[in-house]
Amino acid sequence: MTRARLSVDLDALAANHAFLERLTGRPVQPVVKADAYGLGMQACVTRLMLAGARTFFVARLSEGLALREAMGAHPIVYVLDGCTEGAAMALREADLRPVINHADQLPRWQEAGGGPCGLHIDTGMNRLGFRPEQAPPPFPGLALVMSHLACGDDPDSPMNARQRETFAALRARYPDALASFANSGGCFLGPDYAFDAVRPGISLWGGGPEGRPDPRIRPVATFSAPILQVRQVPVGESVGYARGAVAERPLTVATVGAGYADGVMRATSPRGQVFVAGHLRPILGRISMDALAVDVTGLEVAEGDRVELFGSNRPIDDAARDTGTIAYELLTSVGGRVDRTYTG
Repeated sequence: MTRARLSVDLDALAANHAFLERLTGRPVQPVVKADAYGLGMQACVTRLMLAGARTFFVARLSEGLALREAMGAHPIVYVLDGCTEGAAMALREADLRPVINHADQLPRWQEAGGGPCGLHIDTGMNRLGFRPEQAPPPFPGLALVMSHLACGDDPDSPMNARQRETFAALRARYPDALASFANSGGCFLGPDYAFDAVRPGISLWGGGPEGRPDPRIRPVATFSAPILQVRQVPVGESVGYARGAVAERPLTVATVGAGYADGVMRATSPRGQVFVAGHLRPILGRISMDALAVDVTGLEVAEGDRVELFGSNRPIDDAARDTGTIAYELLTSVGGRVDRTYTG
């Protein structure tokens, strides 16, 4: 009753998968790192496999092992960290495919027996991957060649075309490998960015490709919490720590059972809003560890009513904007004591 809840609409997830395949005309290979962006890997991957997905990407070896344990031998799983030191045998034994991203990783993988793997070429992000001039020649087991867009969420950035041209030229060196380039933003940049398969993340999980709501993307996650108490606050009295909000008129204030221990960032106030009783209403004062305050003046609310922090009525991109962050961070910050429930 008093716990915050993250409700996951698996049918909406499948609908986003289908939309991105129609949009790009290519297979969607979902990025499910960070426990499927905080939504629960096993349930989400199960639904995506029912929707036709066969290849998935995680960041860490531990995530790949968890996915293999949960889903068995069926999906192809790429590990974006690659063949890090000491990981080769664990990768092989679990039939995980490292994405080789620097010169030390390839001999580690080959000395352990090799097998199918990917190759990451850095086309301008300067994060992971071989620089173009250092990219290795084709080698046995190479099944995938990939790169990552740095500005895919900005369709007007000239860097997108520069990266694409670099990747296309290098991709020709590996004609037998699947080419993967487009992230969520890249899926919306046109067919030249799709190559052989696309690798979306946030737009599968309900976030817009440009950091704002997109009507073509269905919301997948709803983060809500119950009202614990409703109180009247007279003029001149304050709400929350450090007198974060002072009543300039009589207020009705709802204390809601979610705080920064649940993933509601302190930066959400003072611009943050929630959806309650059919209305968007402002958060008052500072976010506490376990609670936040909402101005519900004039609304019919009671203890136990639920307040939506983001979801179908409060788009996650809007909630992220008011917090000064991005949808990725809101999703992956939802705390462990928040219940996860699934529909669809």
